[in-house]
Amino acid sequence: MFRGLLAKDWQLLESLAGIPPQQNKTLKTNLTGGGVRKGTLKMVMLRSGTRTKDGEGAKTAAASESSNGSVKDIGSSRRVEEISGSSKVNKMQSRTQRVVFLSLILDLLGFTVILPLFPALLHHYSQHDSSGLYPTLLSWVSAFQLSLGIPARFHSVLFGGLLGSMFSLLQFLSSPLTGALSDVYGRKPIFMLTLVGVACSYGLWAAASNFAIFVLARVVGGATKGNVSLAYSIMTDVSDNTTRAKGMAMIGVAFSVGFTIGPAIGAAFSRWGSHGWFPASAIYALILALANILYFAVFFTESLPKTMRRESMGSRLSEAWDLINPRSLFSFTSIKGLSKEERGRLMKLGRVYFLFLFLYSGLEFTLTFVTHHKHNYDSMDQARMFTFLGLVMAGTQGGYVRRIQQGSEILKATANRGLLLMIPSFILVGVSESSLGLYTGLTLYAIGSSLMVPCLTALASCHGAASHKGTLLGIWRSLGALARAIGPIVTSVGFWSLGAEWCYVLGGISMIIPWLMLQSY
Repeated sequence: MFRGLLAKDWQLLESLAGIPPQQNKTLKTNLTGGGVRKGTLKMVMLRSGTRTKDGEGAKTAAASESSNGSVKDIGSSRRVEEISGSSKVNKMQSRTQRVVFLSLILDLLGFTVILPLFPALLHHYSQHDSSGLYPTLLSWVSAFQLSLGIPARFHSVLFGGLLGSMFSLLQFLSSPLTGALSDVYGRKPIFMLTLVGVACSYGLWAAASNFAIFVLARVVGGATKGNVSLAYSIMTDVSDNTTRAKGMAMIGVAFSVGFTIGPAIGAAFSRWGSHGWFPASAIYALILALANILYFAVFFTESLPKTMRRESMGSRLSEAWDLINPRSLFSFTSIKGLSKEERGRLMKLGRVYFLFLFLYSGLEFTLTFVTHHKHNYDSMDQARMFTFLGLVMAGTQGGYVRRIQQGSEILKATANRGLLLMIPSFILVGVSESSLGLYTGLTLYAIGSSLMVPCLTALASCHGAASHKGTLLGIWRSLGALARAIGPIVTSVGFWSLGAEWCYVLGGISMIIPWLMLQSY
């Protein structure tokens, strides 16, 4: 029975029994060898407080209790140190989440300011474009409109859709690469690089004297807009399966705040007359981007230790192709070490996410046109609508989703509820003739999307090793960007071909498909 004693066990025995080193050596030999000498064992019994006839046990018992007290004190101290260390880790994780949350708010307040300005921007460049790019693109869009029989007054819809799809397409190409780079070099340097790129895009926008420079600004912004996917990776770094939903919900709350305040500020800029709003809105976004760079550089602490990083990017050419090839993306080829079963589940989840965002983004993009043509909303009315949506989303994600701490089954059930809410929401938005019906649909829309997106992302982040989380969530964001690159164009054509009612009814009913797909996950 003594053969399994380790060195530390012998040290403890020596300490408790007071055995000199030379006797300890003899005792160890006798015990592990199977023979116990009587005198030695008696000495051990005496020193450990065993009662004897001559009463020596009383003295040794007192000594033993003293020694045991010391051991207990050491054990208690160790437990206190472990609790203290755990508390420090939790504080650091919470601090990291807050830093990322505030960084995203700064970013999104600048990003969303342009949303209600697109019609005014297009009108501005239709009158002031020395590059000749605007009339060239307009002629292509007009030809497409004529081939579909779409009225000429709707050309701005497809024109804006092309710009929005271009931005999302660039995100689709850049997000997986950004995530993979962060897995090798760390989150902070790559995050900082994306923030610098965003600031450069706003600087170009502020200096955009013609439409070509403005398009270049959108290209730079789309190509460097990888900070959101990195934010998901950071939240994964500092959370576990029981707290990951909270981190994802914090990102959702940041989006809600940005989409609540940003469009309202943009609408206010659009009321500045024909010239003043243009440089003011761009400079506003640039100032926020520069403040974000400084804030993140000072307050963020690297969340991915060097020991957890990947050693290299692997074969750069083949891996780069895997990160932008849709077939490889949908099969998550770049994520190594997954079992066949786990990869199959992740692929199912990816297809659900893509189809949901394909439908969602297309209907989301045309929402402003529905309210404009059916309810005569101007830019301020739409700003109030976005504010309402943002408040509902923030309340849902901040008050409910972030409190979800259970496992994957709870996340799946919550995502299911979100998907089911999307079906009546889009039908109501499409067919309603009154503000009551419209806002009822918008409420369901805000709650459903607030439940669906963070829960699906949290489910995806449960897969793969820690060293591949950045790559996985980069691919995840890229799938979303690909859906957003296709959805607005397809839905815009359907909107003007079938009308708002049929487009939204069919879109809402189509949400049943990703719901059915999710049941097999």
